[in-house]
Amino acid sequence: MATMQEPILLDRPDAPLVGGYEVIIGFETHAQLSTQSKIFSRASTAFGAEPNTQACAVDLALPGTLPVMNKGAVERAIAFGLAVNSHIAEKSVFARKNYFYPDLPKGYQISQFEIPVVQGGNVEFFLNEKKMSVRLVRAHLEEDAGKSLHEDFIGQSGIDLNRAGTPLLEIVTEPDMRSSAEAVAYAKELHKIVTWIGICDGNMQEGSFRCDANVSVRKPGGALGTRREIKNLNSFKFMQQAIDFEVRWQIEQIEDGHKIQQATVLFNPDTGETRAMRTKEDAADYRYFPDPDLPPLCIAREWVEKVRGEMAELPRAMAARFEKDYGLGEYDATQLTQSLALSAYFEAVSKACNQAKLASNWITGELARRLNAQDLSIEQTPVKADTLAALITRISDGTISNNAAKQVMDALWEDASASVDALIEAKGLKQMNDSGALEKIVDEAIAANAKNVAEFKAGNEKALNALVGQIMKASKGKANPQQVNDLLRAKLA
Repeated sequence: MATMQEPILLDRPDAPLVGGYEVIIGFETHAQLSTQSKIFSRASTAFGAEPNTQACAVDLALPGTLPVMNKGAVERAIAFGLAVNSHIAEKSVFARKNYFYPDLPKGYQISQFEIPVVQGGNVEFFLNEKKMSVRLVRAHLEEDAGKSLHEDFIGQSGIDLNRAGTPLLEIVTEPDMRSSAEAVAYAKELHKIVTWIGICDGNMQEGSFRCDANVSVRKPGGALGTRREIKNLNSFKFMQQAIDFEVRWQIEQIEDGHKIQQATVLFNPDTGETRAMRTKEDAADYRYFPDPDLPPLCIAREWVEKVRGEMAELPRAMAARFEKDYGLGEYDATQLTQSLALSAYFEAVSKACNQAKLASNWITGELARRLNAQDLSIEQTPVKADTLAALITRISDGTISNNAAKQVMDALWEDASASVDALIEAKGLKQMNDSGALEKIVDEAIAANAKNVAEFKAGNEKALNALVGQIMKASKGKANPQQVNDLLRAKLA
């Protein structure tokens, strides 16, 4: 049985310090599940409908209505648990979380408390090529509340109950993160997982993936500080800005002799500041008790295995396969499994050119740089997989150098229909493969650079680079650098 407990803090001697303080961050993420109907009713979950047109009698909590569990929501929770190596509870319980707010029709939210459906697990990711892991406490099913509208009203608020009853999976971590960069990397990996397995569309602008960051600071080795929860972060950029501001603010308060008060805060992207919204409640304030209208949720192992059998290959498994089948390192394999579309693109390129490592380097290097510069996804790349494979083939067979290939890539970016071979011919980029002509240039460079020759023979490796540079210049960049290197070493041995 999983119960609410104090956070288990990891000892992180490698943790970066901010002004002499250790930053402690835990996350609570609400992922809207991709069901067509709500968690306890048959009302639609489609986004963008006119206010209050998708709220049925159950969502409005009219007298006599009863909730009925959405099977699809449970299956999505099971899929998530399998994806992050969690325990799927054979029996979990729904509870009433009592609080009063205008957009909560019942006066309570149906959620899970002591016994959630998904227990434990972890999310692994890379930050600056360093492998990291964040432990999960739980992931539980619950319903969303409605939405208060303020923008279109003067002196009053409107209530839209279309979201009321929308199925959510709340994913809670241990306080394992020690910087805003770690927090963002974790959130991106979690976003990748829920979209990869298709349980959430991940649209942060529409509220489908919302993160709450619990932030506190302490002196290294000291007692845990008082946390403040930054609510509803729906942008990775704002997430990092909000956490960084909150950390600085808390340190300043402590240094000025003030105590941090536990609170819920909001981030204002216009000012770059957080501000307190309300005093933070604890579990006792919500007066949780089992919902009498819902029986325990029982999940047979056969059901779990059925969901497992229907799931696509998971990112971790695919990355391991890339390491085994394509000879890639763990970091490269992980980078290439950031999305299903990216992994499919890599496999298509790799199989077409039979140069997996070179394909990996170009996709995570030159291609990624161009996509990022124009804020494009892999689905939007103008250079299709077969075209990039043709370019990589011309690098691997020695037709063009890596630098020349970048010139071809520039041209392909402007004209995706162009032929790789035609561009190489038109731009005169073929490498010099005439060994006799190349040997003549090498001999001339040796004769004209006696100082560099002497320095190399004396043990200065850098002197060889200078000679290679002279030869590449004389050949107008068409000499094969490796061939030039080999020839020089042979002649100067």
